[in-house]
Amino acid sequence: MIFIGKFKGKEKVTDMKVLILNGSPRPSGNTSIALKEMEKVFGENGIQTETIHIGNKAIRGCIACLNCTKNGKCVFDDIVNEIAPKFGECDGLVIASPVYYASANATLIACLDRLFYSTKFDKTMKVGASVVAARRGGLSSTFDELNKYFTISGMPVASGQYWNSIHGALPGEAEQDLEGLQGMRTLARNMSFLIKSIALGKEQFGLPEKESRQSTNFIR
Repeated sequence: MIFIGKFKGKEKVTDMKVLILNGSPRPSGNTSIALKEMEKVFGENGIQTETIHIGNKAIRGCIACLNCTKNGKCVFDDIVNEIAPKFGECDGLVIASPVYYASANATLIACLDRLFYSTKFDKTMKVGASVVAARRGGLSSTFDELNKYFTISGMPVASGQYWNSIHGALPGEAEQDLEGLQGMRTLARNMSFLIKSIALGKEQFGLPEKESRQSTNFIR
């Protein structure tokens, strides 16, 4: 339910929600520090958040069985199927990971592969944002990897003042990355604005018109 009304001369949109998936195996690591900085800003903007820690869960990868096309959910009945309805209801999705070999945590990737493929609801105009944490390098490639889930799904990608990254090796060191923390706050503010703007746009204009899907294989 979306309520739109006047508040100090501005449109006010309430009942917005962001789902956050923490792909770090450490519940209190540097990735979590970045996400908590965002959670504070979402709260200040009247947006609810729910953070699900998946980095330490046993999540297997997709086996391309296609059962989800018949059953409406993944054949492996684990946390992915628990996340699916929350994804369907949210207005924005934040996915976050530490960097492993210039890539995201494999547990997070397994979750996202199955989550995005097995959920057939329309993801158009849900706002996405990715956040990455590392000691030093591999941030940009991991950031690009995670954003691809949004751009194949019709989801606008929220941006900040830099690529959404934070630095730290030992747990807690990200607290010293003042630029990184500022980037998280900027990202959350921009994402909040985009979510509210899209809600107002949907009220007035609806979602973009969709054509019937054209699927062309490279080998015939």
